[in-house]
Amino acid sequence: MNATPATTKTDAETEPKTDAEAETEAASTTGGATAETAPEATEAPDAQDPEDGLADAEDELDDEPVPARAAFGAGAAAVVAGALGAVSLSGTWMGKTLSERATLIGQIKTSQTSTAAQQIQEIYGNSWHTTALVNGVFALLALIVGAFVLARPAFGTPGRAEQPVWVKAVALAGVVLGVIGLLISAGMYLDLFAALPSTKG
Repeated sequence: MNATPATTKTDAETEPKTDAEAETEAASTTGGATAETAPEATEAPDAQDPEDGLADAEDELDDEPVPARAAFGAGAAAVVAGALGAVSLSGTWMGKTLSERATLIGQIKTSQTSTAAQQIQEIYGNSWHTTALVNGVFALLALIVGAFVLARPAFGTPGRAEQPVWVKAVALAGVVLGVIGLLISAGMYLDLFAALPSTKG
C-alpha cells in the first residue's frame, strides 16, 4: 500500500520534459550566457588606452617651446639693461678708480716745471674725461642689451609666446637710461656742461 505513492512520485520526477519546456530552458541558459558576455561585447575594440594618450600629450609638450624659459632669460637681460643704465648716470667704482689714477698720473707729469694750464688739463681735465668715458661705456652697454631684448621676438622662433609686459618695460627703461647716460657722458667729455678752469683772471 505504501509503495504505490513512491512509485508515482518517481515517475513524476523522471517524466521527460516536453519540447516547449526544453526550448524555454535552453533560451534561459543562452540568455544568461549572453548577459554575462554582454559587457565584453559592448567594449569598443579600438578604444585608446589613457596611458598612451597621456604619453602622446607629454611628447607634444616636450616638442613645443617652453615660454617660461624664454621669459626667464629675457627678464634677466632686461634687468641687466636697467641696472647698467642706472649705473651710467650715478657712476661706478671703476670710473672713480680710473679717475683717481688719471689724477695721480697728471700730478706726476706736472710735478716739475709746467704751466698752470698744463696742470689743470693733466690733473683735472683728464680725470673728468676718464669718468665721462667710463660712464659712457656703461650707458652704451645698457642701450645695446635693452635694444636686444626688445628686438629679439622679431628674430625669434615663429609662434613663440610674446614676452611679458614687465620684461618689455624694464628693457625699455634700460634703453632710455642708456640714451640719457650717453648724452650726459658726451657732454662731460666735450666740456659742454662746464668748461675747464681758466688761468686768465
